[in-house]
Amino acid sequence: MSLQDDLMAAALDELDRAMTLGWRDLSKATPWGDTFEGFTPEGRDVCFARAYMWEHDAGGDIRVEVRVYEPRSYEDGVTVTRLITKESA
Repeated sequence: MSLQDDLMAAALDELDRAMTLGWRDLSKATPWGDTFEGFTPEGRDVCFARAYMWEHDAGGDIRVEVRVYEPRSYEDGVTVTRLITKESA
């Protein structure tokens, strides 16, 4: 598996985890984010950056963003995003 494919697999898996919280719970803590270390499916050491932010206006849809990158190579990482809509509350 290529580096980019491995990073993307890790990012999509983390995004699925990030999406398990609903709008109602997340709206109380948005904006929020953290970064932590972990491993890709292929066992590479990486950093995961997860963020929840308002898509447009506070109280509206929440953008969920996950970036996965090798510790020395932020620029070569991958970023994936999804929305949690207010209507899903």
